[in-house]
Amino acid sequence: MSAARWRKSSYSNTDGGVCVEVADGLDGVVPVRDSKRPTGPVIMVTAEAWGPFVDGIKRTR
Repeated sequence: MSAARWRKSSYSNTDGGVCVEVADGLDGVVPVRDSKRPTGPVIMVTAEAWGPFVDGIKRTR
């Protein structure tokens, strides 16, 4: 995880309540975490599953 480049998701809100970060630069996985808890747990999503996951979120908006 030391090579991860974290960025806040564009789906995070602006008032600091719902803040999701994803990391780029890791082969085959997309790490996801709560930006308010940077040392907390990380959910690892396969790169193959990431696209359909994001598409599903877009459909709910």
